[in-house]
Amino acid sequence: MCLAISYDSKFLATGSEDKMIYIWNPEMMDITHTFAGHQQTVSGVAFRKGTYDLYSASEDRSVKIWNLTEMAYIETLFGHQGAITSIDALGRERAITAGGSDNTVRIWKITEESQLIFMGNNGFIDGVHLINEEHFITCTNEGSISLWGVNRKKPLAVVLNAHGVNAANNMPNWVTAIAAMRNTDLVASGSCDGYIRFWKCDNQFRNLLPLHSVYINGFINALQFSSDGRFLVVAVGQEHRLGRWFKVKEAKNDICIITLKT
Repeated sequence: MCLAISYDSKFLATGSEDKMIYIWNPEMMDITHTFAGHQQTVSGVAFRKGTYDLYSASEDRSVKIWNLTEMAYIETLFGHQGAITSIDALGRERAITAGGSDNTVRIWKITEESQLIFMGNNGFIDGVHLINEEHFITCTNEGSISLWGVNRKKPLAVVLNAHGVNAANNMPNWVTAIAAMRNTDLVASGSCDGYIRFWKCDNQFRNLLPLHSVYINGFINALQFSSDGRFLVVAVGQEHRLGRWFKVKEAKNDICIITLKT
């Protein structure tokens, strides 16, 4: 369902439908440890930048914190009212999560033992990704992309129908994946329509401007920029990663790499 790699590539963490988190040696692809504790599918994992602190999110509505230096469980955080669909982290001792059907994003301030709650405008929040420590981006099944600042409870910018409208049912195309190149103004979104769209945040992070698009047949289920900004890695599937609502029979379950111009 999800994976994350530590800053120095020492650990690879994967989350699964069997409620487990597996820790791998990336060079040998051997499982070195297993964490149990979630009660439902593990929907997201993220390392805190520069550390071996691992945050995990689950459809059981909880966030768990693990330390891979000691291979130990630390604590569990509660607050979401719906299954968590996405999690991310940067250098601060915080995690950010999307609550899917509860239409909220939460920033978990771990040392302060508190959380910030951001209410979405509409729909099921499918993904969240940090642009930098002060801004983040979200996407929904209602076809919108929202740009946020951590100090404001409302979006700084919203793009409705970001991937257009499905001609068959006149409904917005579901935005199924979102990613940001860290500490830049570049964002990418993916949809059930097979398009990956690139966006630019303006200088004041007040708007999202369309730049370019790339088509790959299938559901765009995950996006990730490489750390050096040279590539965008795309996970493509016949179906949405969270369920079997629709199927693109001609698509392949595949990993694609898009080379970016510097």
